Amino acid sequence: MNLVLCGMMGSGKSTVGKYLASGLSYEFVDTDDVLESRFGKITDIFTQFGEEYFREREREVCVELAKSEGLVLATGGGLVLKKENVDCLKRSGTLIFLRAKASTLAERLQADTDRPLLQMEGDLELRIAELLQIRTPIYESVADYILDVDEKTPEEIAEEIIKKLAVRA
Repeated sequence: MNLVLCGMMGSGKSTVGKYLASGLSYEFVDTDDVLESRFGKITDIFTQFGEEYFREREREVCVELAKSEGLVLATGGGLVLKKENVDCLKRSGTLIFLRAKASTLAERLQADTDRPLLQMEGDLELRIAELLQIRTPIYESVADYILDVDEKTPEEIAEEIIKKLAVRA
């Protein structure tokens, strides 16, 4: 079984995922890291080839990783927006949505210059709120479990997941 963390950029998927993997003796894998190791920086992929090309590469990585067991997967923020990715991931594990407020995400992402979908002019929190409005219903509909992560440490979130799922190493 795999544990798959989904949610918006900045929700803590990678940080929580590392704690979770360590606590369960699972392997941690960040889909964005796999993509970058194979295809280059995500911002460059978006710039050179476009979002559609990126999403196809993302799907390929998803299919490959879903064949493994004993992983904690931190997914890119848009990976679960495609039904075929969700179906693939659900066959191999449990999807957990790390839900955060726009204000929390904006605070965490204010200095981040590597996220293509946030590189527009204007108020960061407003852009995040607009993305949340579109994505949150999707994240909620695909998740097996939903955890609110505002004002919690990554360690607390990982412990909550372990308790909620009664997962053992």
